[in-house]
Amino acid sequence: MSGPSTSYVTFNVATYFFGVSAQDVQEVLCEQRVTHVPLAPPALAGLINLRGQIVPAINMHPLFGLDSAAEDLKLPGVVVRSAFGPVSLLVDAIGDVLELDSSSYEPPPVNMDSSLSTFVRGVHKLPGQLLLILDAGQSSGLQALVGTARV
Repeated sequence: MSGPSTSYVTFNVATYFFGVSAQDVQEVLCEQRVTHVPLAPPALAGLINLRGQIVPAINMHPLFGLDSAAEDLKLPGVVVRSAFGPVSLLVDAIGDVLELDSSSYEPPPVNMDSSLSTFVRGVHKLPGQLLLILDAGQSSGLQALVGTARV
């Protein structure tokens, strides 16, 4: 039995495979130059200039308790819509856009690491891997972090 499908923009952060609803994605950037913000929390990599709009850039590694990504801060990014406006999620690699049937969607596992469970709203079991669906636009953890960049 199949249900309605949803399109996800996928990306990798370390060994994790994530997806964000394509409806929440404004654009994907192959490389972005990030300007560091002094005294910002570790996950707030800095700010980017997106065609004249200043957008916070979130380093996903500290959010999940992982070693930090490349220090040159020229990483690909997925720009998502949030309550504060666009936010760029710095990732290790951009994947494909996948259209997945709702029948493969499940709530997050109860034994999921707490650093992930704040941001993950569900999972899709794919052949050979698990796609973690980020709640990019509504996550209270991400919203709090982005709020620190909006002064």
